[in-house]
Amino acid sequence: MFRRILMALGLLAAFGAMAPAEAQNRFWLTNNSGETIREAYVSSSRVQGWGPDILGQGTLGPGREVWVTPTFSDCMLDVRVVYMSGREDTRMGVNACNLSRIAFGGGGGFQQPGAGAGAVIGGGPGMAQGVVPGGGNPSFNFINQTGATIREIYASSSRIQSWGPDRLGANVLAPGGTLWINMPAGGGCLTDIRVVFMNGAAQDRRGIETCSINAINWR
Repeated sequence: MFRRILMALGLLAAFGAMAPAEAQNRFWLTNNSGETIREAYVSSSRVQGWGPDILGQGTLGPGREVWVTPTFSDCMLDVRVVYMSGREDTRMGVNACNLSRIAFGGGGGFQQPGAGAGAVIGGGPGMAQGVVPGGGNPSFNFINQTGATIREIYASSSRIQSWGPDRLGANVLAPGGTLWINMPAGGGCLTDIRVVFMNGAAQDRRGIETCSINAINWR
């Protein structure tokens, strides 16, 4: 009997060692801009809809932050904020299981990777202390999830003023299509992106932190 108990305990220990640690996708959403954020949305990168405004009836003033606990377990998240002026900003394809803070404003999206799930870096609420990762490869895979064909794509370092050449050249990018965008290693981690659709409509997103992500899901 004693031998059977030892065997059972051994099996339980083995299964416990095999079970992977549950990843945590919780983070601080920090407003490093000079504007009040009136709406904020967080969704899994694998879904199309944004879901409800996580701020509800509240707002997020300059220099303030809020603790975000998604209702789903996915690590790859898309985050969107809307300021009081109506201006919008997004962070797409962010691995929230590998950081503790996502910040908007202050020159772009600041993330603190490698600090452990749910870690608080630099203090609690109201202490905006986002950190831009040092170094890294700013190149990324662009994924067209808009449902419309894109005829032009521009991507440049936020440090420069010009957009540079059309990354598609003579090609177009159909819905669901992907395009690898190679960025210069010395150009910094913040990237400005512009897309132009077949009807001439354009979308710009600036200050996207691309060193810590490998894909941007454009919607």
